[in-house]
Amino acid sequence: MAYLQALIHYAMHFGVIYYFAVKYKHIGFSASKIYLILLATLVIDIDHLWASPIFQADRCSVGFHTFHSVYALIFYLALYFLSRSRWLKLFSFGLLFHLITDEFDCVMTMMRLK
Repeated sequence: MAYLQALIHYAMHFGVIYYFAVKYKHIGFSASKIYLILLATLVIDIDHLWASPIFQADRCSVGFHTFHSVYALIFYLALYFLSRSRWLKLFSFGLLFHLITDEFDCVMTMMRLK
């Protein structure tokens, strides 16, 4: 089950954003540029480096790490809805999708641990 969970998690982080890039290339960017912008949102995982321990298999990153907090979520939502820049809107969408992906992973972890 843990392998399937990891496969789903990384498929969402890398595969689904590729789907978004191809599907929404009409917004003014090429699919490869959209994919790179969405891929750049993985930078928020840098907050895992200052956690102790850095990795804990059963820890949910949403609500624990700085850039995965409720305050960060509110900031990403504000950035998405208030931004007039297409690339910034796309980047904030990627951050929001990143949090959705991580929350889905949390749900799978809780189901697996029961």
